[in-house]
Amino acid sequence: MNHEALLTDLYELTMLQAYFDEGMQDRAVFELFVRRLPEARNFLLVAGIEQALDYLECLRFTPDELGWLADSGRFSSAFLQSLRDFRFSGDVWAMREGTPCFANEPILRVEAPIGEAQFVESRLINLIHFSTMVASKAARCVLAAQGRLLVDFGLRRAHGGEAGLLAARASHLAGFAGTATVIAGQRFGIPLFGTMAHSYIEAHAREADAFARFAASQPGNVTLLIDTYDTELAAHRVVELAPALKARGVRLAAVRLDSGDLAAHARAVRAILDDGGLTDVRLFASGNLDEYRIAALLAAGAPIDGFGVGTMLTTSGDAPSLDMVYKLQRYAGVPRRKRSEGKATWPDAKQVWRQRDAHGTPREDEITLADEIRSPSESTSLLAPVMRSGRRVAPRESLDALRQHAADKLMHLPPALRALDPPAQPYPVTISPRLRALAEELDREPH
Repeated sequence: MNHEALLTDLYELTMLQAYFDEGMQDRAVFELFVRRLPEARNFLLVAGIEQALDYLECLRFTPDELGWLADSGRFSSAFLQSLRDFRFSGDVWAMREGTPCFANEPILRVEAPIGEAQFVESRLINLIHFSTMVASKAARCVLAAQGRLLVDFGLRRAHGGEAGLLAARASHLAGFAGTATVIAGQRFGIPLFGTMAHSYIEAHAREADAFARFAASQPGNVTLLIDTYDTELAAHRVVELAPALKARGVRLAAVRLDSGDLAAHARAVRAILDDGGLTDVRLFASGNLDEYRIAALLAAGAPIDGFGVGTMLTTSGDAPSLDMVYKLQRYAGVPRRKRSEGKATWPDAKQVWRQRDAHGTPREDEITLADEIRSPSESTSLLAPVMRSGRRVAPRESLDALRQHAADKLMHLPPALRALDPPAQPYPVTISPRLRALAEELDREPH
């Protein structure tokens, strides 16, 4: 992952110089949160924290970047000289990746000298916003699939290469079995899936020849795409090919459907394969799928074993952005509160406490001041220290561990939140009396 210092908004640099010129170096607290959930989301699934910490650890200005800034004529030489040694030296608290979260809950808290804490705003939002958006979409697909295999097919429609890579990671964290994006396998160890396109079939004179030759070339990865011409006829050709493959010790793993009435084709193909003795060959479906289409296919009784989800995953088509922000909560030991109409914030450093019932199901969250304590037997704090003085406090957590954490948390969500439709009542998130009193006190102060 590239983390260039100039991958930021201009105002981060202009404010950084202004703080430098004024000698403002006191510590500040900023928090990253989502103001409100999209209408089509009952919860969000936190992701992108590891990439954010990588960015903070690696942040520095290169000589080329400093030279370009000097040539721009916007910044003083004294300020640019100070950037030669610029590093993030602050402390960070964060929710664990794979944790469900809700509106106004701080996902990440940064405490650092104000210039450092301010400068990292744009890239932190950029990294955590996209991964959380995709993980949340993926989690809904996982819930809709009811245990069926899910694979990320979204690279080609992602908004750039980094987006495709991060979408593969976020979807795997949320419960997808794997991805078609090869670099995600190399970078993150995510299982890879993929075989052929329609063009491979069309490049051969006969569909049956294409099937046989692909199986000969890829004997350990035989999934055949059967909807290029006539889906049911292709299924019969698969049955005819199977004995020859078996004689060579080649296992036919699956067939894929990518067009038409997927439910009807799946039922017809399943019957053809079963009649031909291929009861162990799985049916895989793709083609503009999302959680709604997956749920509809399964409700219609489609005998589909797995789904490839692409465009609607990496673009989060029904909720393509989150109202994610990064706001100042305290400066020089003094709580701060933005009072803008419709965008007011809860002041000071905060914690989120999650109450669960006897079965581990969340029943209510409470946003409190960071120094407030709740009984561990009744509530769990969601923000934990992840960085001190610019360095991680613990080794990087494996993606498998985060994936298991996400699976556990999704399994224990209340049924109303696991459903695709909005709940009759949103999940309750309350504000502690002390935090509310502080906000009211700040509202009375002159500004």
